[in-house]
Amino acid sequence: MSLGILLGLASAVAYCASDFVGGLGSRRYTTWQVVLVGQSAGAVVMAAAGALLPGSPVPADFAWAVVAGVGSAAGSIFLYRGLARGRMGLVAPISALGAAILPVLAGAILGERPGWLAWAGMIVALPGIWLVARDASAQPSAMRGALVDGTLAGVGFGVLFVALAQISDDAGLAPLALNQLTGAVLTVVTAATLRQVWRPAVGVLGWGSAAGVLGASGTLAFFIASGTTGLGIAGVLASLYPAVTVLLAAGFLRERVAPSQRVGIVVCILAVAAMAFG
Repeated sequence: MSLGILLGLASAVAYCASDFVGGLGSRRYTTWQVVLVGQSAGAVVMAAAGALLPGSPVPADFAWAVVAGVGSAAGSIFLYRGLARGRMGLVAPISALGAAILPVLAGAILGERPGWLAWAGMIVALPGIWLVARDASAQPSAMRGALVDGTLAGVGFGVLFVALAQISDDAGLAPLALNQLTGAVLTVVTAATLRQVWRPAVGVLGWGSAAGVLGASGTLAFFIASGTTGLGIAGVLASLYPAVTVLLAAGFLRERVAPSQRVGIVVCILAVAAMAFG
């Protein structure tokens, strides 16, 4: 299994842990507070790492970092809002599909030509992601709000993945720090405009910082993976985060894993194997 595949999977694990922690924090504090602290913590971590590992970024790298920051903030805000409203069972699969499909389409447009087995893995992974993230007990009455939150979150994360892949390999980590900082600024501006509570309370610092550091780790892993294995494959692998979320919820919160979710996990494993050997 190539390094790119392993890093793509690592990004999914990191993003999943970030969403799991951030989602729990959003049940205690506002989404805006959690996202702001998370983005700020990620910016600090990336800036510190960038000082130790400097690169040679060009203006285009910073421009793509700003676009990625907009996508990251939007994706996190709408995903956490969906969780806080109790719609995660509907929001997660919609957001994961959006986050996976956009990089695949962008990769094809940019000329990526994976082998047929890798293409098969990417295609098979999409229904697998849906099955593993879908909550069969979700009420249909929640569908409209979940569709909005999930679609916007998926577009946000998809934009994040596509924009990160456009940053040059020798740019170093300074653009990734700008990505996180952009997300923090956008969160404050949007929350203030909507007159939402965004100033962090003391208690939110732990939740938000943990979510931010984990999310920044996922971003770094994806950044390297997309340059190694291609945007489409890296995007699909990173979008497997709902599978890890389900396993975490089962292990730590004792939530039941539905039969359809078990099928989805098996499908995702087969899809990853196909992409690894494609």
